Amino acid sequence: MARRTTGLRFQPSGGARSAPLQVGRKQVLTIERLAHDGRGIAFVDGRTWFVSGALAGEQVEARVLGARNRIVDARAERLLAASPLRRAEPCAHAGRCGGCTLQALPHAEQLALKQRTLAEQLARFADLAPQEWAPPLVGPEFGYRRRARIAVRWDAAAGRLEVGFRAAASQSIVAIDDCPVLVRPLQSILRALPALLHGLARPQALGHVELFHGNTSAILVRHTAPLADDDLQRLRAFCREQAAQLWLQGKGEPQADAPEAPLGYRLEPWGLELHYRPGDFVQVNAAVNEAMVAQALDWLAPQPGERVLDLFSGLGNFALPLAQRSREVVAVEGVAAMVERGRENAAGNGLDNLHFCLADLSNPLAEAPWMAAGFPAVLLDPPRDGALEVVRQMGALGAERVLYVSCNPATLARDAAELARQAYRLRRAGILDMFPQTAHVEAMALFERGPAAR
Repeated sequence: MARRTTGLRFQPSGGARSAPLQVGRKQVLTIERLAHDGRGIAFVDGRTWFVSGALAGEQVEARVLGARNRIVDARAERLLAASPLRRAEPCAHAGRCGGCTLQALPHAEQLALKQRTLAEQLARFADLAPQEWAPPLVGPEFGYRRRARIAVRWDAAAGRLEVGFRAAASQSIVAIDDCPVLVRPLQSILRALPALLHGLARPQALGHVELFHGNTSAILVRHTAPLADDDLQRLRAFCREQAAQLWLQGKGEPQADAPEAPLGYRLEPWGLELHYRPGDFVQVNAAVNEAMVAQALDWLAPQPGERVLDLFSGLGNFALPLAQRSREVVAVEGVAAMVERGRENAAGNGLDNLHFCLADLSNPLAEAPWMAAGFPAVLLDPPRDGALEVVRQMGALGAERVLYVSCNPATLARDAAELARQAYRLRRAGILDMFPQTAHVEAMALFERGPAAR
């Protein structure tokens, strides 16, 4: 098992207690490096400053947003000395919109930051390094996002509707009618959407709006009160113009305004189509998602005679391709609606060796008939909280190979330490650039247990 210690400097220690910092105070700072969330880190008078909008090596004038103990949150307001890496931000809303925080950093440097984040978390929390680092899985820098949530808020005092994305470090809404990270069909919808919403007779009834794109585009309108008939007709006409389905959500689950073909997306290399509904979890980046599934199959290497366990299976994004290569796949998910959707997707794709089961995966797996024979190969794709309870059972399940897909390197590292205690070695790891222009890190790690690991 490869192990590594870290000498990272996170926060200076010692010294007398400093005077409190007032919110709004300005301070000239020299940025030493970037934090895992993409903010710049500076050290002044025994305090660690986390500064949004600053790059390593830059000198900035920053404004205090908040302070607790020796940690200061701040935002760069004036650039005094720029990093040679700084580039012109492609989006006109950069620095105000809270969505894309790394646009000033070239894409190659974004990938390097994410790689360092994964390596540092594995070293810090698990004292591990993989035997092999895989190259990053990448897709387009822009035009990749096939889902978006548009903030909508009625300002009663001003008598106007606010439409856009949430501002950085704020609940304010930045008015936006163009977003270069959206796929093109959604960019077209977003450009026309504010005018439509501002023109509604009763905009006070709106909650938020979500946009989707797969085999077709769709618009979900969340409303907190019944929509006026005229407003509903305007929404329908808008959706016809944009070739998009209209979905409505009041107090219950989202409902299609009219019976239409199911929303879905294809996993083209495997000839599979997965159906979903607004509110279901779907990976936002189609290109990286396909590359991720392909890499998962390659690393886990399921054999035709093997049983495979897919935990946190969702719609079947991994389970369906796995079933094409395995004798049997058991897919376990904690949300009943997703289990039902997964079963529909298995049936729709003619996969009778794929079985979806409901279980609370925040707790240890309870004894079930499908567990009895064990699984030589296990795939996990948990939420940000990780999968500690079920990871503790990997050895008992007889898993020889465990593929862990993570959206949080810290919980991946924590769970990796638990796998190491069960004599699994970290064979391979790498990042998945699911969210370019942001500091969000997705990762994949392969653990193996065999004679060499014991």
